Amino acid sequence: MKLRAARSVASVSNPSAPGRRESSSPVGVPKLGRYVLPLAFLLLLVTIAAAVSVGSADLPVDSVLRAVASHVGLPVQPLPPLPDSIVWDLRLPRVLLAALVGAGLAVCGAVLQALTRNPLADPFLLGVSSGASTGAVAVLVLGIRIGAGPVDLTTGAFVGSMAAFGAVLLLAGRRAGEPTRIVLAGVAVSQLFSAVTSLIVISDAHTQDTRSVTFWLLGSLTAASWQAVALSAVVVGVGLLVCWAGATALDAFAFGTDTARSLGFSPGRTRLLLFSVTALMAAALVAASGAIGFVGLTVPHAVRFLFGSRHRTLLPTCAVIGAIFLIWADTVARTVFSPQELPVGVLTALLGVPVFALVMRRRTGTP
Repeated sequence: MKLRAARSVASVSNPSAPGRRESSSPVGVPKLGRYVLPLAFLLLLVTIAAAVSVGSADLPVDSVLRAVASHVGLPVQPLPPLPDSIVWDLRLPRVLLAALVGAGLAVCGAVLQALTRNPLADPFLLGVSSGASTGAVAVLVLGIRIGAGPVDLTTGAFVGSMAAFGAVLLLAGRRAGEPTRIVLAGVAVSQLFSAVTSLIVISDAHTQDTRSVTFWLLGSLTAASWQAVALSAVVVGVGLLVCWAGATALDAFAFGTDTARSLGFSPGRTRLLLFSVTALMAAALVAASGAIGFVGLTVPHAVRFLFGSRHRTLLPTCAVIGAIFLIWADTVARTVFSPQELPVGVLTALLGVPVFALVMRRRTGTP
């Protein structure tokens, strides 16, 4: 009986419109639903190959494939050293990091929108972005050191984001699993860390440090490396699995705490677990790429509108679409004004705002 009720809840959930009942998929999608993920994943692979081939020195896609094949041990003729280094050392890590960051932010956004029943929720709701910014700025401007060695930017950003989330939990107190309480705590902590960041920046007299800080705060994948790719892959993979395991609970939360409790879920514990997982994911991704906005806000709404609200399908679809979205945003950011490069966060805002406005107009029926 409980399983049947849970399936019923999952089939009609809509976290961005509490109390509003709608079909789990738009007209025509159910027949295509089983093919959505495979087709999206195929499009992601094509996108990765195309993005790696594009740059200040364009390379044929077959050369990209040869370079990858030679590095994974397949019996192919390797590329000359220069194009091989461009593909393997520069572009491929950056494109893969963009895919992982886009996937992780989109999943975090979808989960937080369901947990808080707030259509404006995004991965930075819990203060991790402001905390990461403070940590990164402290490293860049103040040159913080541990022992004899300097702290790198990624470590500083992650420590800052975890400090911010710890402050959110402390401020929320024993009722940290309640959406309103943790959201308000997140807003307060975000303002605090933003003020600290601003204070550090304006106290610095070095123009180059200020430029580096500003570029990082707007989001950048220029520091991509295979180490960052590996760490992000672990974080996103584990986080996605945990969130996907809680998909039925997320469907239930769309109808309120009482519904979730009646289906056997512990609202406080479940919310706190998922809040913590999304905070850790967002912290690691912001540490690797800076604060890239609108991915976690826009992509879940677009996917929900096109393919329905069941989180068992929504979360992996958000991951793939978020990856594709950020790959192309970063590709445009690094090529359109070459050799200059735009912060990718600027592009995601320029692309995300009209998409978000279109989805909202279609959802509300506004002409």
